[in-house]
Amino acid sequence: MSGALHELSVAELGKRLKAREVSAVEAAQHFLARGSKHASLGAYLATDEAVTLAQARAADARIAAGESAPLLGVPIAHKDIFVTQDFPSTAGSKMLEGYRSPFDATVVRKLAEAGMVTLGKLNCDEFAMGSSNENSAYGVAKNPWDTSRIPGGSSGGSAVAVAARLAPAATGTDTGGSIRQPASFCGITGIKPTYGRASRYGMIAYASSLDQAGPMARTAEDCALLLSALCGPDPDRDSTSLDVPAEDFTRSLNGSLEGLRIGVPKEFFAEGVTADVRAAIDAALQQYEKLGAKRVEISLPRTELAIPVYYIIAPAEASSNLSRFDGVKFGHRAQHYGDLLEMYKRTRAEGFGDEVKARIMIGTYVLSHGYYDAYYLQAQKIRRMIADDFQQAFRQCDVIAGPVAPSVAWKLGEHGGDPVADYLADIFTLPGSLAGLPGMSIPAGFGAGGMPVGLQLIGNYFGEAKLLNAAHRFQQATDFHLRKPEGF
Repeated sequence: MSGALHELSVAELGKRLKAREVSAVEAAQHFLARGSKHASLGAYLATDEAVTLAQARAADARIAAGESAPLLGVPIAHKDIFVTQDFPSTAGSKMLEGYRSPFDATVVRKLAEAGMVTLGKLNCDEFAMGSSNENSAYGVAKNPWDTSRIPGGSSGGSAVAVAARLAPAATGTDTGGSIRQPASFCGITGIKPTYGRASRYGMIAYASSLDQAGPMARTAEDCALLLSALCGPDPDRDSTSLDVPAEDFTRSLNGSLEGLRIGVPKEFFAEGVTADVRAAIDAALQQYEKLGAKRVEISLPRTELAIPVYYIIAPAEASSNLSRFDGVKFGHRAQHYGDLLEMYKRTRAEGFGDEVKARIMIGTYVLSHGYYDAYYLQAQKIRRMIADDFQQAFRQCDVIAGPVAPSVAWKLGEHGGDPVADYLADIFTLPGSLAGLPGMSIPAGFGAGGMPVGLQLIGNYFGEAKLLNAAHRFQQATDFHLRKPEGF
């Protein structure tokens, strides 16, 4: 039995645990062993067998007492952007090396209350700034489909852990596509809910008006189970948390797609999208038509503006959020300095990586006197126009579909430290993030080099159930989500 545990989805494993066909301790041990076996992938930054097995024993006790919950005893790993009491929380940065939080992030706490067992903390781009996981201070995570390629970012470690069957599920965060893009590149399913649906408390901040937590797993059904557990209001801890009650997203999973209007933005198929990605997405849309959906051509005219808008607003917020890392209260502090100002300078020079420094400098610049109106204020105005474009589109369709990224995962180091090349890869995920809309990626085929291609689905505000149903029905008709990298 234990040899097949990593082949089970979250839903399947939950049923086996409930039936007591396998124990939570056995499941935890199995996945810890797999993580150790495939450590060269660089997915994990921290594990603690004693902590994990203690949580598993507690879950087994709850099951033995007759408690029944779909996630009880199921293992999960957390992106190292969420603070945790029992594991270090580094945000992939030397600035927080060895840091231990006195509390758990709300998302971590909610999943623990649901009975999930934490396997450890997962690799990510430093402070979630990146599209490739190459910005982590602790080394890159490698795509299990081809270890010479990037897994995507910033939730790269999360995508690798799920794709390589090192964990049944993982948490991620999405600021401009950091759940959807690595999910696409690694052939798994991931969803970013409506901004404010999941609490940001305890999530180390990058850009506060954009950051949102979400689950990454193999199937839409698994994501529905996880999203049901981690969403919900958190008014006492997160002022951006919406007063929208949690819901059971699994209830809507088997609805008919007959008459579903799928909007296809012409801007998502413009020059720059590779032929292999275009072919996979078109085949996926044809499959939806077979399931009864209708394809509707729409326009999101300000798609190209999403890149400059995002890379003004996000760095601006980062320059403010990361000012707390100054060596005074927590985190890294330079050993040698003459006065307070020099301590700040040396601490930040030593603690932050190049990409983080660049974004802080950009953000500080666009917020400075004389440039605020010219850059930041204009970007906020266009952000509103981008959100309005989506509302106009949703008058013509129910969901929006297109590629997650213009190409499959590229080779490690291929962009040669050129951040603009990485930024351009976010063109199709940024608009939905700027608008605060829910979006997800589902496996939809394979492209060049046998690498996975993800189909992006974007819904209107609070449309997660509709997205998950559309994804689930697609997965019932296809097997892309069941395929795995060779050797895993």
